[in-house]
Amino acid sequence: MHIVIMGCGRVGSSLARSLEERGHSTSIIDSDADAFRRLGPTYAGLTVTGVGFDQDVLRRAGIESADAFAAVSSGDNSNIISARVARELFGVPNVVARIYDAGRAEVYERLGIPTVATVPWAADQVLRRLLPAGSEPQWRDPSGELRLDSVYAPVPWIGRPIADLEEAAGVRVAFVTRLGSGVVPRAQMTIQEGDYLSVFMRDDHADAALAVLESGPQEH
Repeated sequence: MHIVIMGCGRVGSSLARSLEERGHSTSIIDSDADAFRRLGPTYAGLTVTGVGFDQDVLRRAGIESADAFAAVSSGDNSNIISARVARELFGVPNVVARIYDAGRAEVYERLGIPTVATVPWAADQVLRRLLPAGSEPQWRDPSGELRLDSVYAPVPWIGRPIADLEEAAGVRVAFVTRLGSGVVPRAQMTIQEGDYLSVFMRDDHADAALAVLESGPQEH
């Protein structure tokens, strides 16, 4: 893939290096040429000095052949404008914008521009480390209706098929981390001690679902 990144701060430079390490081609745009020093001497991608929503600058960065575009500068307005230009004028299929204002992030999500709201994400990470397990989900979708919870295999369910747990709790196990490796479960996969389950559920059903996980299967 070819990915164009707008903003060569700590996030943009780290993203560019990570993508390059995974074998992707990248180009990175910043209005300050000194910012490219963050990329280090081994970076082999293209650097373009300019404003990220300028069409000529984007073309020099290879936007016309880009598979994805990430706007991760420090300015919300610049990020959103450049993301919309990439999506609407150049037809880039995969676009994401970093947004500091959570309220604006929700608006742009509804307009079809995926966003990462920096402050709420950081606050959520802290919350999930402060509060007891299960108090806060791993993830919520933008509508707030769907959530992802990560839980260690509940003792009452060890030795039982994942399909039984899903049916009883009304949830879907997306993947299982077992012995450090992620596994996409089959219906008859048996839950083992030490498994870490990533479970999708409706937010309005979460209390009931978590209660079933804790109490175990109901024997008839």
